[in-house]
Amino acid sequence: MYLEFFESKGHLAMKSFSLVPHNDNSLLLINSGMAPLKPYFTGQELPPSKRVTTCQKCIRTGDIENVGKTARHGTFFEMLGNFSFGDYFKNEAIHWSWEFLTEVIGLDPDRLYPSVYLEDDEAFEIWNKDIGIAPERIFRMGKEDNFWEHGAGPCGPCSEIYYDRGEKYGCKKPGCTVGCDCDRYMEIWNNVFTQFENDGHGNYAELKQKNIDTGMGLERLAVVVQDVDSLFDVDTIKALLNRVAKMADTEYKKDSGVDVSLRLIADHIRSCTFMISDGIMPSNEGRGYVLRRLLRRAARHGRLLGIKGKFLADLSTTVIELSKDGYPELEEKKAMILKVLTQEEDKFDKTIDQGLAILSDLEEDMVKKGSRILPGEDAFKLYDTYGFPLDLTLEILEEKQFGVDEEGFKAAMQKQRETARNARKTTNYMGADVTVYQSIDPALTTEFTGYDSLICDTVITALTSETELVEALADGETGTIVTEKTSFYATMGGQQGDTGIIICDTGEFKVEDTIHLQGGKTGHVGRVVKGMLKTGDQVTCKVYEKNRQNTGKNHSATHLLQKALRTVLGNHVEQAGSFVDGERLRFDFTHFSALTPEEISRVETLVNDKIKESLPVQTEIMSLEEAKKSGAMALFGEKYGDSVRVVRMGDFSTELCGGTHISNTGAIGFFKILSETGIAAGVRRIEALTGDGLMNYYKETEETLHEAAKTAKTTPASLNAKIESLLEEIKTLHSENEKLKSKLANDSLGNVMDQVVEIKGTKVLAVKVMDVDMNGLRNLGDQLKEKLKEGVIVIASVQDGKVNLMAAVTDEAQKRGAHAGNLIKAIASLVGGGGGGRPNMAQAGGKNPAGVDACLSKVAEVVEEQLI
Repeated sequence: MYLEFFESKGHLAMKSFSLVPHNDNSLLLINSGMAPLKPYFTGQELPPSKRVTTCQKCIRTGDIENVGKTARHGTFFEMLGNFSFGDYFKNEAIHWSWEFLTEVIGLDPDRLYPSVYLEDDEAFEIWNKDIGIAPERIFRMGKEDNFWEHGAGPCGPCSEIYYDRGEKYGCKKPGCTVGCDCDRYMEIWNNVFTQFENDGHGNYAELKQKNIDTGMGLERLAVVVQDVDSLFDVDTIKALLNRVAKMADTEYKKDSGVDVSLRLIADHIRSCTFMISDGIMPSNEGRGYVLRRLLRRAARHGRLLGIKGKFLADLSTTVIELSKDGYPELEEKKAMILKVLTQEEDKFDKTIDQGLAILSDLEEDMVKKGSRILPGEDAFKLYDTYGFPLDLTLEILEEKQFGVDEEGFKAAMQKQRETARNARKTTNYMGADVTVYQSIDPALTTEFTGYDSLICDTVITALTSETELVEALADGETGTIVTEKTSFYATMGGQQGDTGIIICDTGEFKVEDTIHLQGGKTGHVGRVVKGMLKTGDQVTCKVYEKNRQNTGKNHSATHLLQKALRTVLGNHVEQAGSFVDGERLRFDFTHFSALTPEEISRVETLVNDKIKESLPVQTEIMSLEEAKKSGAMALFGEKYGDSVRVVRMGDFSTELCGGTHISNTGAIGFFKILSETGIAAGVRRIEALTGDGLMNYYKETEETLHEAAKTAKTTPASLNAKIESLLEEIKTLHSENEKLKSKLANDSLGNVMDQVVEIKGTKVLAVKVMDVDMNGLRNLGDQLKEKLKEGVIVIASVQDGKVNLMAAVTDEAQKRGAHAGNLIKAIASLVGGGGGGRPNMAQAGGKNPAGVDACLSKVAEVVEEQLI
């Protein structure tokens, strides 16, 4: 109803953007309807229409600790929005919000109360004079409530609309009205009038292009329309909550403690399902960590409710059923969503019992010490070893009135945080990296002509050095060229940008990389190798044909590889990333165990069979719906327009793809997998070669083989036999060497039996030898035990400036109290070392050869103390 209403007012209805922010480092996750539209608000990109309306999926985790504990808080919600980019302003925005709520939805006008910013007389007048709201029903509020700003950048006053839900939701206190903390007056609409620019120091200038940013929570509106207590009582969310209750064999609103868990699980499984559908994978950092926190909190509360076994994937099917009409990507990614949830819950199940046991022990320690705060190092150990996010530890302890030293936890993670900080880039208001490209006219665009030809004639529209916009680039200077048209493919979808040259009458520019810039522009990055190029020059773009051809072979091979993986492993396989250039290809995909040699062989064989079949590679432009009906595979997490490019390879592979390819699979030649490894939870990586890259690989391998054969003084064919012969020879020489070392050690020891002393009836021998390693000392010890029969033996040796110590104690001496490990501990410090061992044998190393005599002298004293 909302989208159709604003379409009737000339708005373009756009689909929800992904939860993963595009080109915005200021956000981990999309948290409002306007967040993905920032480039349009700032003028960095031209919007597809000056009037836009969306229903945007959002996630906010700022109040995550309150989710479940109250009926107000949730992490996932849908935000309805209507936006004006320099078009209509306050008058239309206020009129349309009133029209929609009263005439389309049918809310009682007498129960609606607007608020305006304290100084916004214009908005007050519209509400009062145009809409006809009595002045006493229009609430003027201060900056905290009714002025939207976020540091430097566009900002402005707000006008909110509150709905009186009736006395049954109120606090019954005298004077209860709009702004009260109770649940009676609910804010359901917020018009933000972006009319100022804040310079970051509290100085405001009027914007030339004024914008409208409207936000209205779909769930809040449903709460009002359905006249229910909270978002958890709205029909769709209640259906999900009831499913959780059924799994736990319980009911909602029977037990407050149970209700906390029911609400938390219902909320978190929605967030998790949508996050995974947008390509977010559980990890220990960034948005992947947010997902892991939500997953593990939900899994733990399932245990608290007594739900047996894994349940998150099962519950996610309900989320998908309830939401797939509005978000078809949920159904399309269903197999992968369920696989990720199962895998992650399984992983958590394996560690949670261990972690809970450790936490229980730590609680006992705290009680014994009279403390109620868990040390930060212990909280970090639970996080690092058992996968407990900090807030999970906090939640478990809070239930027992314990706390956590959060500062200590942060200190324990300092290295990771410093690393992340060092890697963080400077960002502007949009959160994107601040670069010279922000200065280029947003109206400029580049048309790509490179599918049909590698050469095109065009005009330079913008030039930059590394730091600023320039009119010209001269010989030897580096920079970026923007043109009206280009035959150069810019890096996208894992395919590396083309390389080549841009030439004109006065100069030549070597293109080392081609990149996408905001607003549909292409940047040719490189350096001037001859003469000079300037804005407005007529130029010719020439792509290096061999690199484009080799890149095309590798890109086409990834399409064959994806289909082969799905054929061999199953339909849960989804592309999770790729890299293709002229030399190699890399393909990341969702799978949950290492491939067996047999699976790798089957995949490789299937790809090569399709190469031998010389399948035609055909491309076609069609609507997204037509493409999906044709069975085209969509790239994971990618945002598509209404028209898409479909790449077919015979009847084997059909994918949506904007990249460049060869015209026939036979051109690939041959495909070879070099490696298959795991790179993240549930994500595997294959690295492979085709064409020239593969021939270069075989050439290098052959050269290495010939070099090895030459070193071994044989031929490549006889190298294996030669290596086996050398290994046998090494074994024989090693044996002879050990015998010689043993003989030398014996010779070094000489006849030492006259140094034996007797202490409390036990023979003790402490001697020194030179240049004998630890292995040699153990052999000497065995020989001396045979001669001594019963007693204690300590041998010290100095080798390469370091001390080796060995102690041996016979069975009889052990019965009398002698202990080799304790003996070594007592004397090793005198040679600047440490060590220990078993009662019968122990060893140690030291750095102080000067202490050997004192060390051996102390043996008798220590043994005397040990003996009974």
